[in-house]
Formats: sequence, structure tokens, C-alpha cells
Amino acid sequence: MFSALKRFLRTAVTGESGELSFAEDDHRLAAAALLVHIISVDGVVDDVERAALTEVLRANYKLTPEMTEELIREATQRDNEAVDLYGFTSVLKRSLELDERLKVIEMMWELVYADGTVHEFEDNTIWRVAELLGISSRDRLALRRKVAGEAATSSGDAPDEA
Repeated sequence: MFSALKRFLRTAVTGESGELSFAEDDHRLAAAALLVHIISVDGVVDDVERAALTEVLRANYKLTPEMTEELIREATQRDNEAVDLYGFTSVLKRSLELDERLKVIEMMWELVYADGTVHEFEDNTIWRVAELLGISSRDRLALRRKVAGEAATSSGDAPDEA
């Protein structure tokens, strides 16, 4: 009943149908919102980061290009509305096993290294998300080293260990 009322109000006020491909408690939406947040936390979102976000989501969740665009659109909206990261991490912690939560942290590092620079806000955000997901510092740093090594190998540069 309540969801039907919300749908009616959304349609009446904004003209949107409210039909979403990704439910509010879908772990892919929660992960995507964290990924959208991580690429924007330093205040600059460039084309390289946007492309990396699209590719990371498409590849990890086996999405069509249209579904990927919709997921990014919905995740961006959720991130803009969020007051903290807990709403996203609580969905992930409830829905995913440890290895899947580790994969979310790995995806975050992949996006951080996409532009070749690790900003202190990005590093701090991943630290906070890892803590909320119950991931140890050892695992978080091991994933950072893994992704930094891959980034250095693919670009030929040494990783930024800021």
C-alpha cells in the first residue's frame, strides 16, 4: 500500500513512472552508489573515471550498456541524496559474503587508480567503507597494492602511494 502511494505521488509530482530496474535494496545499486561517490569525492570527475566506472560495473555485474547507464543514473541519484555511506554499506553487509564485499573494495581501488592519482579523500573514503563492511586493514591494503600494481603495469608508471 505504502509503495503504491509513493509511486502515485512520484508520478503525479514528477511525471516519472517510478519503475526502476534496480530495487532500493539491490546490492548492485548500493555498490554503484559507493563507486559513484569514490570518483567524485576529490571534486573532479573526468572522462577516464566515467569510462572506468561504466566498465567496472558492466564487467562485474554482467550488464548490458543500457542497464549500466540506468544503474549509474540511479546510483548517482542515491549518492546525491545520501547523508552518509552507512545506507549503502549496510545493504552490502547484509547481502554479500566477505569475498563479494572484498570485490567491492577492489572495484573502488580500480576507480581510484583510473586517473593515476590517489587523493587523500579517496583513500579515506575506502578506509571508512572497508571498516563499515567488516574488511580488515590488511585486506584493504592488500587490495590496494594489487590494483596499484596492475595500474602501474598497464600504464607503465609507478603507482602513487599517497
